Amino acid sequence: MDATKESLIAEIEKRVSDKILEQSNADLLIKLIKNAGTLDEAINIAALGTTYKRTGLHFDKRLEKMGETIKYFKKNEKLSFHTDDSKPTHKLIIGDNYEALQNLLIQYKGMIDVIYIDPPYGKDSMGEFAATNYNNAITRDNLLSMLYPRLTLAKQLLSDSGVIFCSIDDKNQAYVKCLFDEVMGEKCFLGQFKWNKVAKSPSLTDSIRMKYEYVLAYKKKDKVYLFGKPSYNNMGPLWHNPNKQQTLIFKEKSVIIPNSFKKGMYSDKYKVELLDDIDIENGVNKNAFSIKACSAWGQNKIDEYINQGNQFVVKKSLSTFYTVKNDLSNSFIAPSDLISKEECGVQTNTEASDEFIQLGLSFDYPKPTSLISYLVNMVTYIKKDAFILDFFAGSGTTGHAVLELNRREEKDGDLLNDITPEGNRTFILCQLNEKTDTTPNGIAYDVTSKRLKRIMTGECYDGTKDFEWAKKNKPYGGNLDVYEIESVSNFEWTKCKTPFDVIDETLYGKEKFATIKEKIDWVCGNFDKTQKYVENDEEWLKRTEGEE
Repeated sequence: MDATKESLIAEIEKRVSDKILEQSNADLLIKLIKNAGTLDEAINIAALGTTYKRTGLHFDKRLEKMGETIKYFKKNEKLSFHTDDSKPTHKLIIGDNYEALQNLLIQYKGMIDVIYIDPPYGKDSMGEFAATNYNNAITRDNLLSMLYPRLTLAKQLLSDSGVIFCSIDDKNQAYVKCLFDEVMGEKCFLGQFKWNKVAKSPSLTDSIRMKYEYVLAYKKKDKVYLFGKPSYNNMGPLWHNPNKQQTLIFKEKSVIIPNSFKKGMYSDKYKVELLDDIDIENGVNKNAFSIKACSAWGQNKIDEYINQGNQFVVKKSLSTFYTVKNDLSNSFIAPSDLISKEECGVQTNTEASDEFIQLGLSFDYPKPTSLISYLVNMVTYIKKDAFILDFFAGSGTTGHAVLELNRREEKDGDLLNDITPEGNRTFILCQLNEKTDTTPNGIAYDVTSKRLKRIMTGECYDGTKDFEWAKKNKPYGGNLDVYEIESVSNFEWTKCKTPFDVIDETLYGKEKFATIKEKIDWVCGNFDKTQKYVENDEEWLKRTEGEE
């Protein structure tokens, strides 16, 4: 039997093991393939095994093909800057996000904690509204087939406890959710948020006034806790005690709050210490004292739980004890599926545009910084050294949101203040450099990089500071490495131009290799995947403009 027919049969059998095809259907297809008169006929028969009945959606998936060109990062020294080596070094990658994701996998596979994307919706799927919102001609089928391989790569980048958020409008939400169900797995669906994008309802229309857009949320694998509001109890909030001197704890290293004990029949005296008023004399804290409180457990039970790593707090003015285990999962109320200004402090589109104008830049319909801050904080409230990726960076809002979170300090007597210092999160942004009427040099050059430069250093690349934001805000500081995606033939052997010469391993978190053999082994072992391209992807790139 022809070797190609054997490979077709092997693929059919694999689909049986993957539970895509029923065995009886596969047996029939295999029989037909074996008896096919020509190879073309066999291929067409095998194709029937790739179209199967299922719930979800159907679209033409682009196929990955191997090429002869290696894609790699090259640092743009002119746009990169460092202000403080003690702070994180963030990344902006200029180029096709498919190629950027391939290269990121070399260093960050399984390491990204949060991905946020706002993909281009396309005017063909959005009707007349897109004529003012997006300047592109991407169809829904193109949207889905463009997203599919990129989500597949992005999933590999997520850590096992990672979360991906996707902003999407109401017309595409159902289709994009089906795509996420397929790539991420329906069991990994965390929920769907409604974002109140306008302060008031839009003016009357012929049909419906739209107030909301949507944000899909999926986890990678592990159980995920999303942190919403701090917990409250019927005695009042402990998280926002205006006078920390009145907050008492059992241990200096208090981690968390609350889940109150049920009142019981036992009354004991417990020794506690003031968190911010430790006055040691002869080895004893002079401010330690006894307080009477009701608890369902006696002192021995309390001590047992403390030894297991649990922490207890009590308010001086209240005779109520609280406890929570180390995972913090019970310390917060789960976030609501409605993201509004009233409930979450998230800006509207109008406020986001006003904020952007203060930067002295032009970009239509940027997402609010506070929206992405809110989403990222759900996942990284405790993990302050998280990696956050946005591979449809647009104006760079995700970078701005991460910098704002890093600066934010806990206020109003938050007990987590002592264990949650200024954040150390790192953002990675990818942006194709589309050229538009307002961005003649491309979005990445004229908007994304300029925004990051201005908010991180307080000045433009030319050294000027004549924009309103700089007058009202302190620069965030930090460091930015800007990469562009370059190409080199895999059979290029011209001296100083081979892949082993032009690829810089330090841009991938590696120290300089001591020998050329080490460099060759590393390049050959990692960059073969960057030679893959998506069929017809170049055509999509020509037609796609305007993201976020």
